[in-house]
Amino acid sequence: MNKSRLFAFLLAFIPGFGHIYLQRKIRGVLYGIGFAGSLGLAFIIAVMSPYGNEFLLVLPFAFGIWVINMLDMVVTLLSGAVIPADRQTISSTDGNSAQPQKMDGDKQERFLTIILSFIPGVGHFHLGLNYRGLTFLAGFFGLGTMILFVTILTGQPGFLIFALGLPIIWIYSLFDTIQLLNKQQNGEELADRSIMEDFEQQRASGRKSKATTTVLSIFPGAGHMYLGLQKRGLQLMIGFLLSIYILDVLRISLFLFLVPVIWFFSFFDALQQQSRHEVGEAKDTPIIGYFANHQRWLGIGLILLGLFFIVDSILMPAFGPYVMEAFHLDIRHYYERYLQLVIVCLLLIGGGIRLLMGSKTKDKGGEDQ
Repeated sequence: MNKSRLFAFLLAFIPGFGHIYLQRKIRGVLYGIGFAGSLGLAFIIAVMSPYGNEFLLVLPFAFGIWVINMLDMVVTLLSGAVIPADRQTISSTDGNSAQPQKMDGDKQERFLTIILSFIPGVGHFHLGLNYRGLTFLAGFFGLGTMILFVTILTGQPGFLIFALGLPIIWIYSLFDTIQLLNKQQNGEELADRSIMEDFEQQRASGRKSKATTTVLSIFPGAGHMYLGLQKRGLQLMIGFLLSIYILDVLRISLFLFLVPVIWFFSFFDALQQQSRHEVGEAKDTPIIGYFANHQRWLGIGLILLGLFFIVDSILMPAFGPYVMEAFHLDIRHYYERYLQLVIVCLLLIGGGIRLLMGSKTKDKGGEDQ
């Protein structure tokens, strides 16, 4: 029975499973027991000493077993051990052996390219697209290095939110490699140009790629901006990042459900806008038109947010020790303990009053009609 190289490689991410799939049961069992045993031992140590870090000493062994397992799988697959012997015999004795050998060569080339593509840009190098591969490689590792550098330099872990761009580059690079590989195997000539040149050609022709829209939509707002919906995309991007920042600063964990809601809405809205763009019906309408007509409320919100930062970053650190010394009152304790509760209560009460006022206005309008 012929075994799929790609499926075996994916199974190998769980140590032992890929080797068992290839009928290498002894090796697979050893990898699986070693990896699971290391994790189990780390868990037992963590439970027995919950306040210690001794379990961290065991984790490198588990990681080492996983790396050896993956290297062994890659060497096994690249050596061609998956192709059955009877198929090789038939293809060598048959008069029409050129076709099966070509198919086997294409499959092996396809598998090797996909494996190399797990590092952005390397798959493109394998296809001979050095400039395009360098774009992906520099973009992926350059962005990761810059995010890490800024985070360490400023001491603000909030900058790690921009690491969401890394999986976008990784997925797009993998998909682009597979797409170019299909074109090469179909006999088409590949042009070594960067992604920005592709975007420029698509912009000039008015066409937008579905795949590019889908990948960019992983980061809220980016897919909309690619489609030319700047207002809609900018609102989604600012809303997503600002909600994470404000909820973290104000320590309002009750409303953390808003973050995945914004992400899912942005993702599926981008796919819908892509379909509308193809038939010429996509319009750059803002998501929330309320703030455009009620800028006073937006200004009040920004003033309140600025006052909060003044109290939180200046007044409390400056006057908290003096209040404690003069009145023996730990004002910072009450501030940190009840701030979240007060803000949540005010938001719920204010939202309820706004809904009641809106419903009354609507009822009066209906009676007047």
